[in-house]
Amino acid sequence: MSSAGTKLELQGSTETNARLQVLLVEDNPADAELMLRELRKNGFDVSTTVVQTPTEFQRRIKEESPDIILADYNLGEWRGVEVLKILHAEGIDIPVIMVTGALGDVAAVECIKQGATDYVLKDNVARLPEAIRSALRDKHERSLRHQAEGDLARKVDELARSNADLEQFAYVASHDLQEPLRMVTAYTQLLAERYRGKLDADADKFMGYASEGALRMQVLIHDLLAFSRIGRHDAVTGSVDCNVVVEEVLQVLASAIRESGTVVTHAALPAVWADRTQVAQVFQNLIQNAIKFRRQEPPVISIQAEKAGQQWRFSVSDNGIGIAPEYAENIFVVFQRLHARGEYPGNGIGLAICKKIVERYGGKIWVESQADSGATFKFTLPSRGPDERVGARP
Repeated sequence: MSSAGTKLELQGSTETNARLQVLLVEDNPADAELMLRELRKNGFDVSTTVVQTPTEFQRRIKEESPDIILADYNLGEWRGVEVLKILHAEGIDIPVIMVTGALGDVAAVECIKQGATDYVLKDNVARLPEAIRSALRDKHERSLRHQAEGDLARKVDELARSNADLEQFAYVASHDLQEPLRMVTAYTQLLAERYRGKLDADADKFMGYASEGALRMQVLIHDLLAFSRIGRHDAVTGSVDCNVVVEEVLQVLASAIRESGTVVTHAALPAVWADRTQVAQVFQNLIQNAIKFRRQEPPVISIQAEKAGQQWRFSVSDNGIGIAPEYAENIFVVFQRLHARGEYPGNGIGLAICKKIVERYGGKIWVESQADSGATFKFTLPSRGPDERVGARP
């Protein structure tokens, strides 16, 4: 932004001696002098270059950096509106005010559509200084907005890179830790088997703690690896029949369903546009949670779906122990547990995996529940769009 625009923006229309570099497209010297006199009278310290041909204008905008362009509409061999086309072609953002002796409504509207900031009639040239101040303010605000948008885009890129780095770190760390941890677990268990009862009671207790801790760490690393793989998974999206997916999940969980006496029902479910394996993982995690966090009576689970614009909104309801509303957000955070490990097994990663999968496809997941009143988990996934093709990646 030039000094004129900055000073006018900060100090307003009362600013005196504001430096203003003007590129004047005018073939009448008397009209040019009239405009310059009006600007000087209103406190502008004007520096002017006058051009009369398109070639000269194109050369000047490359050599100089005018604060504003004042262009006559009728210039004999060419028209001032062509100034706007040249600026657009060159990708240059300089305010243009059309200053003309006469301009009909249709021509005025066309000038504004082409990109002119304003137009001033020569018999009302007293309005020119305020039109210039307004144009410079608009440009300053536009520059600030573009800068803010650029800063936001950079922040988004930085956040994406940071998330990718964290995801890569989690993957590498969990993957590379598996082998040494397997050795620790194996030798700890070997020590416990070989020396249990041969040392004192404290030694047996300590070996038990070590074995349990190693096994728990092994499960944690396995879960972390599963979580990090969601972003790395080479998921090929396609139309996924949720009826088939849910039936397959129920077969996988058949043992747990039978032992707990769980009853699972579902209405006719739609097809969604996602990765089949990941959709199955969402349903499996939610059904497993409903079975795990049950009350004394057998779990009753209902799966429904309804159309919500370009998405399908699913609900998985149960009659379990429920969730207090204040924990409705926390349960989707990695490794967040609401209960002691002795009460319910697991590491608190299942719902975090569901959230990551659903958000990967532009959906949302949330829970509606009260403590001791069951829970309904809802999530959205996209339906197949008209322009989506099998093999497109999310």
